[in-house]
Amino acid sequence: MRRRQFLLSVASVPLVGGLVSGAAQARQQAPDPDVDTSVAKPAYPQGQGPRLAIDGGHNNFHTVDGRFAPFAAVARADGYRVSGLTAPLSAASLADIDLLVVANPLAAVNVGNWNLPTPGAYTAEEAAAVKAWVEAGGALLLIADHMPFPGGAEPLAKAFGFDFDNGFAQKAGGGPEFFQRADGSLLDHPIARGIDRVQSFTGSSFRAPPQARPLMVLRGGWSVAMPQKAWAFDDETPRHDGEGLLRGAALSVGKGRVVAMGEAAMFTAQVAGPQKRKMGFNAPTAPQNKAFLLNVLRWLSGEI
Repeated sequence: MRRRQFLLSVASVPLVGGLVSGAAQARQQAPDPDVDTSVAKPAYPQGQGPRLAIDGGHNNFHTVDGRFAPFAAVARADGYRVSGLTAPLSAASLADIDLLVVANPLAAVNVGNWNLPTPGAYTAEEAAAVKAWVEAGGALLLIADHMPFPGGAEPLAKAFGFDFDNGFAQKAGGGPEFFQRADGSLLDHPIARGIDRVQSFTGSSFRAPPQARPLMVLRGGWSVAMPQKAWAFDDETPRHDGEGLLRGAALSVGKGRVVAMGEAAMFTAQVAGPQKRKMGFNAPTAPQNKAFLLNVLRWLSGEI
């Protein structure tokens, strides 16, 4: 049986109160050093599972030893072999990787400058290499969070037919972003097996190709704000209806698999602001987020 390969691409910076700059957002968020990253029943023997590399070569907001360290710790506890990767994405750099995490990519022009325009962080050659790799049996988890990250991730998203809004998908009335079976916002799929509710923490919306299976749908009144600058909203900010757009979807591509997500904080564990508010699978309101993370990895690896 040939080895299955995986690629995860991630982009997320959740809302942490007020209209603040991207740099301020970065300062307000840190990995939770006390979070429980254990896994009761690992999918693989310790250190013998698929090789997982987290991209650190595209001005990534989340890295293996940074804000995505809790994600990496959960993956290790499930048996995955985790490392970082700084090389450009190519047939050669992907050849010896089983699972690649690309977290919050940004073009160089947007480092410290979360304003439009937000060009892609990947070359056409990199996007083509990833697509060919997935079609041959790899798997991609593509998470493009709120603006400016959908711009950075666009070359990878477009390669698989996903169309992300480079903005902020906002729930009517604010409040926690719950996706649950009870209201039809969390849909039936092996990834949702055993899960009744997951929570996200401010992200983007997207449209998927027709052959994709929706996982998480914006229901209950959503709009999408499209600001010129991240977190800067006023009465002139363009908005469109978000109801029915997606926050998550799964797709089979050739011999490979893709999961696209519009929010990444839900897959890690951070503390935010002076009060060290828990945000991610460490949040008391998100007790099933870690199980959802494991289901995503295991579906991509063919374990479920």
